[in-house]
Amino acid sequence: MVKILDAVKGTPAAAVALKLSKKGINGEWTHVANGVTDVTGEVDNLITEQQFPAGVYRVDFDTKAYWEAQGSTPFHEMADVVFEAHGGGHRHYTLALLLSPYSYTTTAVVSTHQ
Repeated sequence: MVKILDAVKGTPAAAVALKLSKKGINGEWTHVANGVTDVTGEVDNLITEQQFPAGVYRVDFDTKAYWEAQGSTPFHEMADVVFEAHGGGHRHYTLALLLSPYSYTTTAVVSTHQ
């Protein structure tokens, strides 16, 4: 799951487009899935477990379009998060992103698969 919050308004960030890619053996990125946050700032079920094997992944968030739609001029073109998934066994991931026009921060909640 992905959760995005707007730090300026203190609300969920709706309608933020994102793209998930997986890093290949030769370092190339392969597109896996697209998503858009809902009114709660979330994207659930972006991909199935079968589409999410162990490896290195990148999530690109279109923060520029979000801030321009809010009437702001952002510093970043996008926010990206690169992480290794399932390195120590199968896990469930929740990626959280806190946005402002000039900064962003991320955190992840990683739990064992139930």
